[in-house]
Amino acid sequence: MIYKLILTLRNARYRDGRRSVKAAVPTVCVGNITVGGTGKTPHTEMILRELINSDSWGTKDLAVLSRGYKRRSKGYQELPLDASAALYGDEPAQIKHKFPGVTVAVDKDRVEACKLLKADYIILDDAYQYRKLKADLDIVLTPYDRPVTEDSLLPGGRLRDLKSRIYDAGIVIVTKCPYDLDDSEKQEAAATLGYDSFDPGTCIAVRKDRSQLLLFTKISYEHPEPVFPDADTRFIYSHKVVLFSGIADDKPLRNYLSDTYTISGRFSLPDHYRYTAADIRWLRTALRRNPTAAFVTTEKDAQRLRDLKKLPAEFRQRMFYLPITTGFLTKKERQLFIDKITQL
Repeated sequence: MIYKLILTLRNARYRDGRRSVKAAVPTVCVGNITVGGTGKTPHTEMILRELINSDSWGTKDLAVLSRGYKRRSKGYQELPLDASAALYGDEPAQIKHKFPGVTVAVDKDRVEACKLLKADYIILDDAYQYRKLKADLDIVLTPYDRPVTEDSLLPGGRLRDLKSRIYDAGIVIVTKCPYDLDDSEKQEAAATLGYDSFDPGTCIAVRKDRSQLLLFTKISYEHPEPVFPDADTRFIYSHKVVLFSGIADDKPLRNYLSDTYTISGRFSLPDHYRYTAADIRWLRTALRRNPTAAFVTTEKDAQRLRDLKKLPAEFRQRMFYLPITTGFLTKKERQLFIDKITQL
């Protein structure tokens, strides 16, 4: 109750917008009100791809600004091409490695960082609770299998903000949807989220006197990629895998792998887990029990594993990650989304 009261008072403080500032260039915020597991990084990457391929922003200077969760560096930092997860955070490092032409910066003070960034367009990663800075477009993500309206605030649930905050965004995206979700199921999902009506044709959801774009995305896993350059790609064709990950929810990854492999070992680690030399022990135990298995992890974990300099070759040779992408269920949704992010 105390946590809810604090959030309610904070929300009231920033409701009129007078205590928030805007950046000098267009900004879009990708956020959520849940602790992890909604897919912010894949959606940030999707926005980057759409902007890079657009006529209006493809030749402009794009930037991603993140807090850099659990990073060792301090203050404002722009990531180099060889950025490490330890210094800058796993998600910023991942984005920089995949989009070397994009400026990726980290700073706890987003207002000051926006002043320092030399960019024409800034994507604010996980800044929906940073109320001092008001984005031109707020995008809030909520997972299909755990809608925010059926969750509760910390510590009993996974919500870090009030449920009603989803209605303040310009776009709400239901993530990790089944590929075959039909219009009636979308309307059911909208009703679960508290909307009075939803038109699948226009993707407009209405609640009381407010309307929002309500869109639906799915995730796709790509072909396994080596974590280290000296990996032996023959392990990809093993029938067994040992799955280990430090993410909020590994269920989609488990479901995907189980269609092709036997998961002979699984290690679920805390979100943003920082690997150390001590982890070699349980890795070695898993290797003894599964000598022919590939070791599979997530793209974010791969960034953190690369900081483990003394990992023996026997592990480096069999470690792979699954790249993840996200996309809309329909062409109509994608076009509506592109129109919104390119016309800021």
